[in-house]
Amino acid sequence: MTIAIVGLGGTGGYLSAMLTKNTNHNVVGFARGNHLSIIQKNDIKIIEDDANFSVAIDAKELKDASGYFDVVLFCVKSYDLVDSYDGIKNYIDEKSVILSFSNGVDNGDKLRELSNSIVLDGCIYILSHIEIAGVIRKKGKVFAGVFGGDEDATHIVASIFEDAKLRYKTPSDIKTAIWKKYIFISAFATLTSFYNKSIGYIYEHHKEEAEEILKEIAQFASTKNIDIFDEVRKALLTASKVPYDSSTSMHLDFKNKKQTELDSLTGYVKAPLMQKIYNRLLTYNLLKD
Repeated sequence: MTIAIVGLGGTGGYLSAMLTKNTNHNVVGFARGNHLSIIQKNDIKIIEDDANFSVAIDAKELKDASGYFDVVLFCVKSYDLVDSYDGIKNYIDEKSVILSFSNGVDNGDKLRELSNSIVLDGCIYILSHIEIAGVIRKKGKVFAGVFGGDEDATHIVASIFEDAKLRYKTPSDIKTAIWKKYIFISAFATLTSFYNKSIGYIYEHHKEEAEEILKEIAQFASTKNIDIFDEVRKALLTASKVPYDSSTSMHLDFKNKKQTELDSLTGYVKAPLMQKIYNRLLTYNLLKD
């Protein structure tokens, strides 16, 4: 199969490297800027806790896309999803399987509004980021692709993950599964960005506030008939176990003065404390611009 991975950041860069390294699929990664230039010149480098490796991947700009893709994995920031789809839409059809691993809970719905391809819902658990151009740093053992929807399409993506020796889950209730990931990343992206501190620091010094926000997210999810109240305790447990200095992509974007996923990760949750922090962070973001 020919697989497009749109976005070669912490998630897409790692997936591209693992699929290229461990499978016989034709994998094409799309990126831009200096990160792309370094990958094209020196390959992509993956740094994990106990292993480092480099892989020569087929990487190019989205404007240079060509051919046909059986599967497209969107690994871009949520605010880039629509533009990324526009860049790849001429190279897929109704038989193609497309899946977004972007942060947020409504990416599949957005793609279904745009496309007649087979759209799966999904999310991914991974702690990774671009350390420097061309280099992806993955922290800890956390990894799982989670996806579902159309049965045949789910099987196709599952077989790709199996070929790449990557852990995955295909829950029967994919919507709830996405919210189970969202509750953690939404709460800790918000708090790590607000306090400019790591996940470990937030757990150690702002645990009660984290619990309050997690409860707000669970309550908001319940208005959409999603029950994730049990995830409040689990999210706190996860925060206690990740490497202390682990952060979130939104926090890193704030630190690096880049566009953030503030709207999808914080503003999306209509609850008192979340909206208070959202407004504070929104002002901070505007001041930086």
